[in-house]
Amino acid sequence: MVKTMDSLGSYAKEDVTFLLKDLSGADIEKSTLERERAIQNGVHYSEMLPVEYQPSEEYIKLFHDSLEKAKKDIALYVALAAEQIVHSRGLDIVLCSLARAGTPIGVLMKRYIGYKYGVTVPHYSISIIRGRGIDENALSFILDQHPGEKVVFVDGWTGKGAITKELTGSISRFNEKHGTDLSHDLAVLADPGHCSNLYGTREDFLIPSACLNSTVSGLMSRTVLNDSLIGPDDFHGAKYYKELLPDDLSSFYVDSISSEFKGIASSVESELAELREHHTDMNWAGLNSVRRIQEEFQIADINHIKPGVGETTRVLLRRVPWKILINTEKEHYLEHILMLARDRGVPVEEYNDMSYSCCGLIKQMDKKA
Repeated sequence: MVKTMDSLGSYAKEDVTFLLKDLSGADIEKSTLERERAIQNGVHYSEMLPVEYQPSEEYIKLFHDSLEKAKKDIALYVALAAEQIVHSRGLDIVLCSLARAGTPIGVLMKRYIGYKYGVTVPHYSISIIRGRGIDENALSFILDQHPGEKVVFVDGWTGKGAITKELTGSISRFNEKHGTDLSHDLAVLADPGHCSNLYGTREDFLIPSACLNSTVSGLMSRTVLNDSLIGPDDFHGAKYYKELLPDDLSSFYVDSISSEFKGIASSVESELAELREHHTDMNWAGLNSVRRIQEEFQIADINHIKPGVGETTRVLLRRVPWKILINTEKEHYLEHILMLARDRGVPVEEYNDMSYSCCGLIKQMDKKA
């Protein structure tokens, strides 16, 4: 089996190990329009990559402003999610973040556990792809390296729960095939979709790492599963954009948030008690919102509905949007969404009947090659 490359990604070596095949030399980027047409004509999204978005100075400033406003809250949400993990699983754990949105959150959870408990837990970042499952080679590698330790899966946020369902199915199949007993529970920073029981908050707010792509995710692309590049014994692949090192904010982002751990330490226990008091088990409220939107806007493919701040940002950065729905009660979270929509000429419509702050709707393309 392929072994990991210690030099992959721009995070410090002690923060995370990417279990991904380096595809930096492959020419698999497609323009947004070309990629959208291909996806809607049956090509799986994981077989190609979008061209990396190069943000304007104004947009980068918005990232810094949003980070400054949110870093203390994010540190608290990281702590709350991490404490729930430790209380339910103990400290003999391996954090396994889902690349790429889960990676910075996994780094922060690892750092928080080190800060609070003085324990260095292993942290890997591996690929999971909707419709194709988790990278079983990477998962087997982790189990070989850490026998007897509990694997905890980490992501950034939930949308309508597609990755939650993918993880559940993937881990069930893996357990059956290998005789293992892995838990498919997913720990997230934010769970506006109400499809996780391990979360820091269920508020659909702007997580600044959703604003950017590789430059806040260790300079890694999203993950790739293309038979022409990935063999049966390989890890799933990704590109490492070393040429973007001068613009890299990955370490700056996690450093800014982890520097707040000391300041929020005294409030973690009371906030954790409040979170538990108001906790409800996952009820897929987000998916119910999405189904209402699907019916109201007559959208044939539910995958063309991308709810939540993080997913709406992705629609604007790397898909072809039809329109953006915004919850006017949460407009204070949406400055970057409105900026991107304005820059791209995408219509914005008020729509408050959803459990999210906003929702991105993908344009139905003509069925042409």
